[in-house]
Amino acid sequence: MRSILLHIYQDDGLEGRLQVALDLARRFDAHLTCLQAVNYEVAMPGDFYGAVVVEMLPHLREQAAKLREKLEQRLEHEDVRWDWVEETGLMDTRLLTHSALSDLVILGADAPGRREGSPSYLVGTLSIHGRTPMLVVPDHIKSFDCDKEAFVCWDGSAEASNALRAAVPMLQQARHVCLATVAENKSYDGADLPATQGAEYLSRHGIECEMVELPFENRPIAETLLSAALSRKSGYIVMGAYGRPRMLEGVFGGVTRKLLSGPELPLFVAH
Repeated sequence: MRSILLHIYQDDGLEGRLQVALDLARRFDAHLTCLQAVNYEVAMPGDFYGAVVVEMLPHLREQAAKLREKLEQRLEHEDVRWDWVEETGLMDTRLLTHSALSDLVILGADAPGRREGSPSYLVGTLSIHGRTPMLVVPDHIKSFDCDKEAFVCWDGSAEASNALRAAVPMLQQARHVCLATVAENKSYDGADLPATQGAEYLSRHGIECEMVELPFENRPIAETLLSAALSRKSGYIVMGAYGRPRMLEGVFGGVTRKLLSGPELPLFVAH
């Protein structure tokens, strides 16, 4: 993992997100690209001709310039290679463009305009339309310890397999890897891969893992997985993003949507 893309946006999670990116850049000797997109798509009621938006743009650019100056002064004293990209346009479009030559995209869990109880639309867009894995960082996370246990959500699906493959560089750094499945009442029909195959794949990369089967309980599967990860004091969760390219309001499957709606641990996500 040599190229990390960090989304720069002034929100409550920016400082923590930056520190997570710096921690990972140091661990992997990676180059950090800070992408600051000045979003010109501002909806104003009654502003049919965009006059208010035109007036707001200079203010938005001024605020962006102040943030850039502040963070660049900080980055100059950090022991990582970095560059800064500032563009005007839709955040999701800019992130998709620059993620094409990145190994990991770091985003906040709370994107601009996110509704309570819903996943970030930025995460949804990059999950479905992008090909680069993401690390979704909750606002309260202030650092990232690669040595902590990695909690991998496994159901044998193509999405889970893609996430497992994409996470290998990070899993190789973890002191312990847990491959967790939920024992649902369904028979194996050959469509999904059993946990043993996931463990065998990891072993070929020199990664030992513990296979854990969690009991199916009378609560959402996402809650069972999150509860197990928290009780084990895992550092982050690896998960496949389940969904289809349709209206972003319902883009994710149930487990993915639940975990991404106000996550308590960093989520390594791939589709």
